[in-house]
Amino acid sequence: MMNILLIGKDGQVGSELRRLLPALGEVTSVDRDTCDLTQPTQLRETVQRASPQLIVNAAAYTAVDQAESESALAMAINGQACELLAAEARRSGAALIHYSTDYVFDGRKRKPYVETDAVNPLSVYGRTKLAGEWAITASGVPHLVLRTSWVYGLHGRNFLLTMVRLARERPELRVVADQFGVPNWAAELARATTRIIGVAAARKGNVQDAIGENSGVFHLSGTGRASWHEFACTIVGTLSKRGLVPQVPVLPIATHEYPTPAARPANSVLDGTRLRTAWDTQLPDWKESLAECLDGFAA
Repeated sequence: MMNILLIGKDGQVGSELRRLLPALGEVTSVDRDTCDLTQPTQLRETVQRASPQLIVNAAAYTAVDQAESESALAMAINGQACELLAAEARRSGAALIHYSTDYVFDGRKRKPYVETDAVNPLSVYGRTKLAGEWAITASGVPHLVLRTSWVYGLHGRNFLLTMVRLARERPELRVVADQFGVPNWAAELARATTRIIGVAAARKGNVQDAIGENSGVFHLSGTGRASWHEFACTIVGTLSKRGLVPQVPVLPIATHEYPTPAARPANSVLDGTRLRTAWDTQLPDWKESLAECLDGFAA
């Protein structure tokens, strides 16, 4: 049984990992109160106390619009903390799994993005997440940087729960219809991560060697494609049929009709072929995952 350090145990993905990772080893789970990523000394001490073979970093600054006015804080958490974490992982002989984002791309490509496509983030959030990617890949630590997109779940703050709240408060919803990506259920991301760890451990007997032989950036995302409008229609349509939200109209609007401080890519669909080939892991179509998620939704 390996020692695993989970950082960000109360986030959307982290809370799901906290349920699943104990099947793979002894897990030390920390949150912002016990491991503040803006405090380098605290972060170093956390890693040293845990003596992990594997670190899973599910913590991040994710307030995309707020990051435009809090760039230093976003960079401290998404960039500088990753550099320090990678250095500590390498010093302790641990492998590192870290989550990144589709927002490292500018959205000009019409086809799904592959890992080798040029990055060009449009926002502070995207730039800080890219800085974290670069710091990890440059560190020499055995690593997997898992880019994902449009994360949702039944707790925390996310698009799904926002649509549910607004459907109960407003006579109609107006949702952007010209931005495309893939919604990803936090529980599905945690399942896939757990599978990858299991595959790695089975290949070499320890995750450090297996990940060290196949380190890199991978796209961890379901298949299919959706606009925010289609995503919202599916949520409201499904839950309204069950009497859990009112059946309000969901109207499509253009990006310019809903201005935000941070620019979003028009297309951020991620191609998961490399992950499937390297780690025998593929996520289902986004509609399948959403249907399973909504089966657990309670009024």
